[in-house]
Amino acid sequence: MIGKLKGVIDSYGEDYVILDVGGVGYQVHCSARTLTALPAAGEAATLSIETYVREDQIKLFGFGSDIEREWFRLLQTVQGVGAKVALSVLGTLRVSELADAVAMRDKAMVARTPGVGPKVAERIVTELKDKVPAFVSVDIGAVHLAGALDEKRAPKPVSDAVSALVNLGYGQPQAATAIAAAARSAGEGADTATLIRQGLKELAK
Repeated sequence: MIGKLKGVIDSYGEDYVILDVGGVGYQVHCSARTLTALPAAGEAATLSIETYVREDQIKLFGFGSDIEREWFRLLQTVQGVGAKVALSVLGTLRVSELADAVAMRDKAMVARTPGVGPKVAERIVTELKDKVPAFVSVDIGAVHLAGALDEKRAPKPVSDAVSALVNLGYGQPQAATAIAAAARSAGEGADTATLIRQGLKELAK
């Protein structure tokens, strides 16, 4: 299976890019957001790849990061969400925004996606809340921040935000480190919702 491709942009289609890898042109389907972020034809690019093998075809989907690819896979565990809808969601929302929507059960944000109605949006934020794994490895050098939270007996908004990320499936050190960073950037007095949003953005980096 192909997991990553590194080559030169040959050309663009409506929903795909042709990536020249050693003289072989791979047709890779991407979200609108990913296509927009790629360089011009003739320039180098690297894409994380999800390979779909069917009886009559092999189809490649490309992403700007491994985290985005994991969300693509995760979205398709939701009833009624196939590859096309998953790409559309990722083309509409950044990974951090999608994680935010799942954490906050914000179906309206997900429903901004073309082709996603209220019912599917509701299923996405409901079903994924208990499935979101810890996609991101934490910088070991930053883990001391997690200890600092405990030592200082963090205020309730901070401890609640850490608990929320743990409930989403992130490990305690990851959650605490992300919220510690969020608290530093958001400043004193930040409420739980703000810290969760900022913490998810830290984890999505």
